[in-house]
Amino acid sequence: MNPYSAVRDFENFMSSYVGSKYAIAVDNCTNAIFLCCKYLKVKKVLLPKRTYVSVPCAVIHAGGSVSFEDSRWIGSYQLKPYPIFDSACLLKKNMYSPGSFQCVSFSANKPVAIGKGGMIFTDDENANHWFRMARYSGRREIPLNEDEITMLGWNMYMTPEQASRGLVLAYFLKEENLVKPKYPDLSRFEIYTRGM
Repeated sequence: MNPYSAVRDFENFMSSYVGSKYAIAVDNCTNAIFLCCKYLKVKKVLLPKRTYVSVPCAVIHAGGSVSFEDSRWIGSYQLKPYPIFDSACLLKKNMYSPGSFQCVSFSANKPVAIGKGGMIFTDDENANHWFRMARYSGRREIPLNEDEITMLGWNMYMTPEQASRGLVLAYFLKEENLVKPKYPDLSRFEIYTRGM
């Protein structure tokens, strides 16, 4: 038996819940956003000025730059103008928006609180394939000695232990699960906009 089947089971459950074709489990939501930014080769990204501090970091580390707008959001927002959504604070039945990359969090204060973890929801087959290899050091999901490594990836996969816990907790999700955090105004920190 392959212990990583627990990860696929969790992905399948969550894709069915949100209504996406694919779900790609990663080690946290920030890295989900980072991978989406790398895949789309983001340039200038507009963010709400009140969001979690790791979001502009992910954009910048992926090669983009950020600016901020004074916008209110509840549960989810777009990394404008890209079809990337930070949905770390929302898990809702059939919430997936076709053509998008929706990123969710499974940290301790989120609806599926496994401590750490995240997921990307998409209907893009090519992106699904790329994300799966990118999160797993550029490897396909086969034994290492049988693999032909063709890309540089990252160590961002979800462990079977996390996925198993996530699957148990996800079973008890309601129709809508919302977290309402209070974030500081990030537009006041020069570190995010330096060099623009």
